[in-house]
Amino acid sequence: MSRGTEIEVRDLFFATPARLKFLKTDRAESAEAADVVRRMALAYPHVGFSFVTEDRRVLDVPPGEKEEQRIRRILGNDFMENAVPFGLIREDVQVHGLAGLPTWTRAHGNMQYLFVNGRSVRDRQLVGAVRGAYADVMAANRFPAIALFVTCPPDRVDVNVHPAKAEVRFRDPALVRSVIISAIRAALADRRQATDTTLAQSMASNFRPMSSSSGFAGFADVQRAFAMDMPIAASVSEDPPVADYPLGQARGQLHDTYIVSQTRDGLVLIDQHAAHERLVYERLKRERAGRQLAIQPLLVPEVVDLDTAMVERLSGAASVLAESGLVIEAFGDGAVIVREVPAAIAGGDISGIIRDVADELATFDASTAVETRINHVLATMACHHSVRAGRKLRPEEMNALLREMEATPNSGQCNHGRPTFVELKLSDLERLFGRR
Repeated sequence: MSRGTEIEVRDLFFATPARLKFLKTDRAESAEAADVVRRMALAYPHVGFSFVTEDRRVLDVPPGEKEEQRIRRILGNDFMENAVPFGLIREDVQVHGLAGLPTWTRAHGNMQYLFVNGRSVRDRQLVGAVRGAYADVMAANRFPAIALFVTCPPDRVDVNVHPAKAEVRFRDPALVRSVIISAIRAALADRRQATDTTLAQSMASNFRPMSSSSGFAGFADVQRAFAMDMPIAASVSEDPPVADYPLGQARGQLHDTYIVSQTRDGLVLIDQHAAHERLVYERLKRERAGRQLAIQPLLVPEVVDLDTAMVERLSGAASVLAESGLVIEAFGDGAVIVREVPAAIAGGDISGIIRDVADELATFDASTAVETRINHVLATMACHHSVRAGRKLRPEEMNALLREMEATPNSGQCNHGRPTFVELKLSDLERLFGRR
């Protein structure tokens, strides 16, 4: 078999000191070169690649691999366990790949691998499309991990707009953006209850078995305590059987904040506020999309005192707020009057909602899409109206919450990108107690 192409680089820019001066450290430059080779290896899984620097083999992947095998080898097992496949063809644009879960994010965008017709790119349009796909499910300061492959006819894309050909221009950028967003959102929505598998692992790693000298009572003392006339057996027997629900059957509440649910092969801890926040938000979006957003006129309009800047922001966004179900008017220089609100939040803290919406609007400029601004307003309202931490829930309320989570897209994370639940398999529990 032929060896293929072998490239050896030595004494780079030794004859051009001006270029040499702008090089980073050896470690940084080696990392950049290795990243280039990794991207090439992802683009061509049928080709083998080896990267050696300072007698150290940084990368060595065999030829003839399938795309999924190559992605696993480059991005790692954790990514594969926390990613969903996506794919969509619209007109003559095809996209496919693997998208990381919204709860499995990174602090930087260095785990985004984007390809157009087999060419690795770092294109702002594609990065923006990926960001748009995660807009409702990821924290603003986090970055998704993704391997995205875009295929289209060569005459529909210009690759000669950047000296390094790292950027491209599509003939129909709106079509490409819509295909990417639709494909990723559909894939994430299909994994409704998916959450980061590393959460359970990190949670389990924080548990340590207690030693016998930790100050706990001895077995005899514990035995005497349990000998008290307490209906332990009766309380256990009253629990309903565990049905085949993905999120199991609610067994109780911890600190009036977290629901404990039992599944057939483990347990689930649910953050009741984060979960209900997502459910309310998705309901508001559905009602608005179907033009069925119920509006509640206030019998007594509420006047909210604000500073002048807040009043100006709210007045300037009055049409956006009206589409979200909030009908407001300026009321002098330092206040607004609220006349109508979505029925879902009627009776809530209207003043708090208005103040938070005003703060939220400060993060947008005139170029921000109206849809994005509306969704952020809806998310703010959902946060205020959701079940708060510290509220006791009845068993039927807890189970109703679980069943709605199972039927709602993106219920694995709240509106801010935080996980709504953590799942521990029975095998995880057995490892905690040294049973396996």
